[in-house]
Amino acid sequence: MAGLLRSNSHSRVSPTIQPVPFPYRTPVSRLAILLLALAVFALGACHREEPAVVPRATVTPLLRPPLTPLFDDVEKRTFDYFWDTAAADSGLIPDRYPFTEPFSSIAAIGFGLTAYGIGVERGYVKREDAVQRTLLTLRYLEGLPQGSRADGMAGYRGFYYHFLNMQTGTRYADWVELSSVDTALLLGGVLFAQSYFDQDNAGEAEIRRLADTIYRRVEWPWMQARPPLIAMGWYPKQGYIPYDWEGYNEGMLIYILALGSPTQSIGTDAWTAWTQSYSRAWGTFQEQEYLGFAPLFGHQYSHVWIDYRGIRDAYMRERGFDYFENSRRATYAQRAYAIANPMGWKLYGENIWGLTASDGPQGANLDYEGGLREFRHYSARGAGLADAFDDGTIAPTAAAASLPFAPEIVIPAVEEMHELYGAEIYSKYGFLDAFNPSFTYDVPLKTGQLIPGFGWVASDYIGIDEGPIIAMIENYRNDFVWNVMKKNPYIRKGLQRAGFTGGWLDEAAKAESAAAKAAR
Repeated sequence: MAGLLRSNSHSRVSPTIQPVPFPYRTPVSRLAILLLALAVFALGACHREEPAVVPRATVTPLLRPPLTPLFDDVEKRTFDYFWDTAAADSGLIPDRYPFTEPFSSIAAIGFGLTAYGIGVERGYVKREDAVQRTLLTLRYLEGLPQGSRADGMAGYRGFYYHFLNMQTGTRYADWVELSSVDTALLLGGVLFAQSYFDQDNAGEAEIRRLADTIYRRVEWPWMQARPPLIAMGWYPKQGYIPYDWEGYNEGMLIYILALGSPTQSIGTDAWTAWTQSYSRAWGTFQEQEYLGFAPLFGHQYSHVWIDYRGIRDAYMRERGFDYFENSRRATYAQRAYAIANPMGWKLYGENIWGLTASDGPQGANLDYEGGLREFRHYSARGAGLADAFDDGTIAPTAAAASLPFAPEIVIPAVEEMHELYGAEIYSKYGFLDAFNPSFTYDVPLKTGQLIPGFGWVASDYIGIDEGPIIAMIENYRNDFVWNVMKKNPYIRKGLQRAGFTGGWLDEAAKAESAAAKAAR
């Protein structure tokens, strides 16, 4: 989780990645990852100084090569994950498949709700079938019990628990937190459904009403345990998690949604506080100057639903480029790291790369080419100035879901992984979650299998890794999800209150103003 830290935040460069101990626990590992990352951030921030002048970086040109037929197949298979695995009586989507523990990830539901609209546009399912699936899901979510009790509840104050029991729809276990970020990812899909299903009929009208109810009842100020920042979550017995969303990561979506709420909004000082915490994440890595977060999911999740091209807040106006370009640089930096391959992992190179949160073979310290290396099961992995960890495990979603940012390097990467290793890593629902050619040890595995002559390969697909793949392929193809979300007034309001200006957001504001004048 921690890369090498430098006292000068502008000129920091991390030539290697040092592993740190990680207490493994499968279902909550992403939360544990973030808590550990914040602790590392806080220590590092004490020894860094913000540069007096931040140099403007040059925006790199974006190419638009055509998609290959493989991407049609990947998109359809990832759609099938959500369509096939959702519970028939509730629409709840499992955290992973195949599964041994029957819990649903609320974030995976958000990605699934987004996938259904994509399925209509691509001709995978009929619109009416997608309407019925979406209605089933939203009706179930809206009707689930909310309250402060530790058991028998699905959420509290509008937020949902991270994992819900697939049979009952309630909190899966005592270790499951009421999650601000996973609620935000769910709401990304809920608001997508609200804006996509816009036809004048009873079913689509009910979708819009249910989506509005689910979004409006979230009490965002209640989650500000230490105002103005937003807490990571809450437990019925322990209370608030003692960490807030700060530093640069997927938490950006939480603040946009909280600022856009018409009923329970937070103050604009929250966005100011959020961006003020960026200082410890800005720097140069692999010759790319950008706002860093080592695992690529932090550069992807918010971008699934929001088109940041051409719009900037005060922080990025000062830097001279937008968050989309920032994610592009993060993608290029990861590829450059794989080419440099400072830890000597097998197969890393210009078309075999991609570190993010994913499954892994096992939590163990093992000898690798004469040195002791740490390996992990489910964990965040990444390369960068902070939150960095690399044990040789590559997740295809890291590259595939970065398609809109850097298609000229993503398309060859996805093609090569499929062409060379598709027999091992590509199956019914597309790419299996991860693979590690360097892990060939004869030890018990947490998940997956060892393939002779190749290495470790995951056995599962994970919903929050599948979702960004289908959404970002479609965003690259025709801006589909982005264009749907541009119609959503809550998303626009959240961006505007955060201080974003320019591009499509200004155009939308002018059109809205003109329509209001015409109506008077």
